[in-house]
Amino acid sequence: MSRILVIDDDQAIAELVKINLELLGHQVTTANDGIKGLALAQQNRPDLVVLDVMMPDLDGFTVCQRLRQNPNTHPIPVLMLTALGMTKDKVTGFDSGADDYLVKPFEIPELQVRIRALLRRSGSVPQSSTLPEILHAGEITLIPENLQAKVKERIVKLTPTEFEILHCLMQHHGQTVSTGKLLEEVWGYSPDDDVDTIRVHIRHLRTRLETADRKYIKTVYGGGYQLIADGFERAAGES
Repeated sequence: MSRILVIDDDQAIAELVKINLELLGHQVTTANDGIKGLALAQQNRPDLVVLDVMMPDLDGFTVCQRLRQNPNTHPIPVLMLTALGMTKDKVTGFDSGADDYLVKPFEIPELQVRIRALLRRSGSVPQSSTLPEILHAGEITLIPENLQAKVKERIVKLTPTEFEILHCLMQHHGQTVSTGKLLEEVWGYSPDDDVDTIRVHIRHLRTRLETADRKYIKTVYGGGYQLIADGFERAAGES
């Protein structure tokens, strides 16, 4: 049984989500504002947070940022569930640290699929880490016990989604992995090709792994992404 915290000031939505997740066997707690929700997340360490954005006093973007800043709540997967559906809103959500983003109104089966995919990564040891032979490639080593990567001698803390993306790229290092394959292997379902979702998470992963003159993730335009596990130097003038 997974423990899920729903933070939403719309009581009808919160109850709808709670009832449908409890029918699947989950233990669900609700909070009707960001301040209370943040406190419950810090106190109870749920397996997953379903988070609204537009709330009084403390909005969902800020709640998500604070969850990521706290070492105790940093690993908790966050699904943003909001009426804000513009691309810029999704980018802001992912920049705040969200793992997935679902726009209201939503279909219950889609919510359930996304939550199942996130819960697959909610434990301290992600499912993919059961394949130890692919936890090391070139200059990068994954440390599944605490969602970290070792880049040469530098330790990097990852979110669950970043860990899974890097794990997938390491499985296929030196090969091009399409955005569709990443969505299917990491998120666990095959939605429309959500380029923005992948692009933002790849940007975050690059920020954690790379240095001013050293890169590891190569964009293959029109194809996807490729992990160069031994690293490559950043070309002059390249962003």
